[in-house]
Amino acid sequence: MWEVTRRMDERARLLPLKRVRTATLEVAYFEAGPSDGDVVILLHGFPYDIHSYIHVVPALVAAGHRVLVPYLRGHGPTRFLDPDAPRSGQQAALGSDVVELMDVLQIRRAVLAGYDWGGRAACVVGVLWPERAAGIVSVNSYLIQDIRAAMAPIRPDLEAGFWYFYYFLTERGHAGLTANRRAIAEVIWRRNSPRWQFDDATLDCAAEAFENPDFVDVVIHSYRHRLGHAFGAAPYERLEQQLAGLPPITVPAVTLDGLADGNFPATDGSPSAAHSTGPRVHRQVPDAGHNLPQEAPQAFVDAIAQVCQLTF
Repeated sequence: MWEVTRRMDERARLLPLKRVRTATLEVAYFEAGPSDGDVVILLHGFPYDIHSYIHVVPALVAAGHRVLVPYLRGHGPTRFLDPDAPRSGQQAALGSDVVELMDVLQIRRAVLAGYDWGGRAACVVGVLWPERAAGIVSVNSYLIQDIRAAMAPIRPDLEAGFWYFYYFLTERGHAGLTANRRAIAEVIWRRNSPRWQFDDATLDCAAEAFENPDFVDVVIHSYRHRLGHAFGAAPYERLEQQLAGLPPITVPAVTLDGLADGNFPATDGSPSAAHSTGPRVHRQVPDAGHNLPQEAPQAFVDAIAQVCQLTF
């Protein structure tokens, strides 16, 4: 049984959390819906948390889905099992975490839906383990990182929005993220979603996830690795080599672009079309920014319904 509870500040929360040990992590996750429903796994981004899906979960449960919403590595109560394991935030690690979670929960296939880091994790599973992805929903389309081309410049106005990529390359950025987790998130949120009128309580809720002891190390490694300034962790080297070829997504996909995304301009879907060889639908969502499931939950729910029609 699932519930959305409210704390004294009247901010809705996804509770209670479950915990399970995978090969790498103790994953904290929220689960709702019938145990025999078609599974949908919702994956959050950085710097956000599972409450990006606070309005998506009830609609999916009402449609009969079994819904899982895990905290990604370095976020919330999710913890590494091995104190000496590298705190990697690379894309192969994010995708592997999803498959390991599915393995321990004995989930053969699921629709994977996400944005930002979570959308990337969904894409990684879609290309490396297509037998596990019944379909994907990805905000900003194909999110596999082309690390070989990472230092090629882009439009200056877009570079400005990615200030934190370069900030995190420095020790000053490491210290800044350690000291100012919530404040950095707020700057990123406002740039990512200029039309989203979030309140302090919404940001406070997400910022609780940033107090994870591994948050800073995982985030710093993620951005240093994607820009070619940090080596990947050895367990993921083979997977990263596969991802370097930018393999196509062969499973059914619905991709979304928010028309009010301040850092990732919306397209008609054609720039990434070559990276999908399976059934694919692209949608533009008016007034939505980067945290699309929280800003436009019905559009995100509709995308999941559409990919399920292509899949189940």
